[in-house]
Amino acid sequence: MYFIKFHGFGNDYIVFEQDQLAGVDDLGAFSKRICDRHYGAGADGIAVVRKSSDTDSDVTVKIFNPDGSEAGMSGNGTRCTVGYLHYKKLWDKEVLRLNTKTGIKIYRLLEKMSDGHYWFESELGKPGLDSASIPMITDNPREIVTDYPLTIEGEQFKVTSLLMGNPNTVIYVDDFDTLDWRRIGRALEVHPAYPDRTNVIFARIASRTKIEIRIWERGVGETFSSGTCTCATAVASMVNGKTERRVAVHAPGGKIDVHWREDGEVIMTGRTDIVYSGEWLGD
Repeated sequence: MYFIKFHGFGNDYIVFEQDQLAGVDDLGAFSKRICDRHYGAGADGIAVVRKSSDTDSDVTVKIFNPDGSEAGMSGNGTRCTVGYLHYKKLWDKEVLRLNTKTGIKIYRLLEKMSDGHYWFESELGKPGLDSASIPMITDNPREIVTDYPLTIEGEQFKVTSLLMGNPNTVIYVDDFDTLDWRRIGRALEVHPAYPDRTNVIFARIASRTKIEIRIWERGVGETFSSGTCTCATAVASMVNGKTERRVAVHAPGGKIDVHWREDGEVIMTGRTDIVYSGEWLGD
């Protein structure tokens, strides 16, 4: 089974063409095996691509997490997928319509530095701000979930939650070093308020145009970067009046620029880079 691994700011994905996995009955179980960093190839997820059968999109992708669950969306995973398509010469047009579990996303090639190294602008859709869309169980249905109190391992936090492809929850902090955010993130991911679990992002507002984040990703754990978490944090900060509608979001893996347009569409600009190619022999 031939594959190529790409990463987006350290968030790495193994990309397969669907035909390569014709003999795999359970993609979730397969993802758990190959994503293992000791016994597999090691990754934050896999992307499985095929040519779309409809006329509304060009390519269809499915994203699976290392725990075997299917992701609704991955900003970095889909960008890695588009990078794969360009690298393999399966797509050479400037614009690509990518069909995901949460709808069609638009990708524009901004720059090709060299084979396997690209900058893309991505249209990731409109955020879902109400509690039903996230989904999140609150005391009463809410149109916007901001400063909502949740008790996590005996401590109370005020959270902002929204849907950005996946459920996302943001906690604002003054300093990452004074909070055991990994412990809180692990507990909050599976909090009863989130029936589908949630990504957890810890955010520090550096200025009206700059945010710093740490990420606990649903089904993955700590990650260096996440496109959907980045966009969700940007939107949450804008909803809370903390930033402008264009921001630079800095994660340990690098900087992603986000623009929440007036029409509601969230635009993300980031790069993807090839890591290596290989052949999976484990099955």
